[in-house]
Amino acid sequence: MTKEQYMQIALELARQAATADEVPVGAVVVDRESGEILAQACNQSAHNGDATSHAEILSIRQAWAKLQTTRLWDADIYVTLEPCTMCAAAISFARINTLYFGAEDEKGGAVVNGVKFYEAPTCHHRPQVESGIRADECAQLLTDFFKTKRNKS
Repeated sequence: MTKEQYMQIALELARQAATADEVPVGAVVVDRESGEILAQACNQSAHNGDATSHAEILSIRQAWAKLQTTRLWDADIYVTLEPCTMCAAAISFARINTLYFGAEDEKGGAVVNGVKFYEAPTCHHRPQVESGIRADECAQLLTDFFKTKRNKS
């Protein structure tokens, strides 16, 4: 599969989150060698009543459980939105090889915006980062979601 195809799966997960009235973010963890999808999740913070139930955290936990390890050296993660500080840290601590993300998050992102977590001298593992994959679709999904939320209130 291509990067765009993995991101398409993450987008489908993000749409599921939007349907469930969750912030529409999806994440897919992929084995670098085989291309196998190890885990996939969407945001579930509201549903779970758990602020840590971001798509990235949930998919990393699933991958750990599947592989029975806490190090994902041979895995990549595809996320529809630039990770926040919590998720950037989790990606680093999980030792994920490459982070691919769609839309930048100027307010809450922590990779190319905000605190730029991977540039901090205290960051022990810096994944490779590639942004902009299907960025317009990822951004539009978020824009539409929050526009609908504002119009309801």
